[in-house]
Amino acid sequence: MSDMPTLPVTFRPGSTRVVLLTAAVAIFVVITAVAMLLKQLSPGERVSFIFTALLLDAVLLLLARPKVVVDEDGVTVVNLTNKRRLEWAEILQVTLRPGDPWVFLNLSDGTSLPALGIQPGLAKQRAIADARALRALVEARSAAGPERPQS
Repeated sequence: MSDMPTLPVTFRPGSTRVVLLTAAVAIFVVITAVAMLLKQLSPGERVSFIFTALLLDAVLLLLARPKVVVDEDGVTVVNLTNKRRLEWAEILQVTLRPGDPWVFLNLSDGTSLPALGIQPGLAKQRAIADARALRALVEARSAAGPERPQS
């Protein structure tokens, strides 16, 4: 199939990630500059300003973490606070319906796993293309039957 990417491939919300990382740098620079420019602040207060900037940056970096890594052996879904490795046979379906905030993977154990690495927030067409590519990979490599050729 020509629309399938070459493995390994990583899907992540590129535009969202750029915005979050840029905001993290800007917040750190601005808060640190304010802490240094306010003459009435004690050294402890300056440190607390910088610590606050670091906490805000940690949250933004956490929000920039999601990705979906696909290789020959399966799929690794990295969400905000967890990471899960899936074998191809565990994934039954890849869905991204209109209005969904991200892709969902329907799994063989009857559960559904959100894959925040593909989300239509700022780049809807890219997310749709990524979801289609992941769906094509899953259909080509999952437990659809041993007679199905592996590409």
